[in-house]
Amino acid sequence: MIERILAERISGKAGRGKAIIIIGPRQVGKTTLIKKLLRNERYQFFDGDDPRIRTLLDTPNTDQIRAFIGDHKVVFIDEAQRINNIGLTMKIIIDQLKDVQLWISGSSSFSLFNELNEPLTGRKWEYELFPISWEEFEHHVGFIEADQQLERRLVYGMYPDVINNPNEEPEILGNLVSSYLYKDVLSYAGIRKPQVLDKLIQALALQIGSEVRYNELSQLVGVDRNTIEKYITILEQGYVVFRLPSFNRNVRNEIKKGRKIYFYDNGIRNAVIGAMDHLALRSDVGQLWENFLISERIKMNKYKFTLAKSFFWRTNQQQEIDYVEQRGLNLKAYEFKWNPNKRAKISTTFTKAYDAEGFLINRENFRAFVK
Repeated sequence: MIERILAERISGKAGRGKAIIIIGPRQVGKTTLIKKLLRNERYQFFDGDDPRIRTLLDTPNTDQIRAFIGDHKVVFIDEAQRINNIGLTMKIIIDQLKDVQLWISGSSSFSLFNELNEPLTGRKWEYELFPISWEEFEHHVGFIEADQQLERRLVYGMYPDVINNPNEEPEILGNLVSSYLYKDVLSYAGIRKPQVLDKLIQALALQIGSEVRYNELSQLVGVDRNTIEKYITILEQGYVVFRLPSFNRNVRNEIKKGRKIYFYDNGIRNAVIGAMDHLALRSDVGQLWENFLISERIKMNKYKFTLAKSFFWRTNQQQEIDYVEQRGLNLKAYEFKWNPNKRAKISTTFTKAYDAEGFLINRENFRAFVK
């Protein structure tokens, strides 16, 4: 089993009177992680994918909950987003059964965050779990093998099942896309036109590293701008993509309201467009490298609780920085190049205006950026 960075931090939160909630995409190891943390516990398990469990836990009263739990002191509700009114059920357990430790996993934030925020204010520890991070992967297989697999990871991504089953990656990713994208996203968001979502996500996959304009996407996909914004929000809530906003403060001609969109996992991105060729045969290596680095940085910042804010930067004169990170009052600018021999310059317009440090990240020095 690949050790997860969150494991130690989460385990220290048990027994402190709050629910422990882990949210993230399907198949990234949420259930596996929680069951490992509970391996020495006797616990009551409820599977939210089971229709009988959903009926059982849909707005029960306190006496019913006591009967369900029995004498168990630990309760684990898996795929909780599928259970109606789960926030109120959890509130009853936390408030009325104070000696019970509650664990929750959820595969999307479509309804779960909204449903939990009000009932569970001050009553929960929340964590997000993503596909395997580079730090976790390198720790699992060792420096040399990780280095040898870097090109495969740019193509096939970092899902646990993908990593653990070499030579079966295209089939596994195809199944992930069909179930995780279209089953979860379509059912939870109530989308009635899957072909529109399909066109949109393919368009986003082909625009990695480029500024995304909703009006252009609207014309390309054939729906209005508001629908494009709604669907992109749904894809974010389903942990398919994330937005990177433009940084702007006081430099003239900065892009004020731009955004780029990246995928949480390279393998999912490539499966969406059916591009599983090896790196040597591809024309999108720069896009894959940029998506990999930024998604890995996002994972690292989330897991280490750095509170960093992430941006890109561009001016109307096409001066550009791939990635800008703000921690407190400090700014750092990063340019990404796959080839270590390829020269690149960090915009002095940006570094001088914001007193920022500049760094070039390439194939040889990227570990310090993602670990």
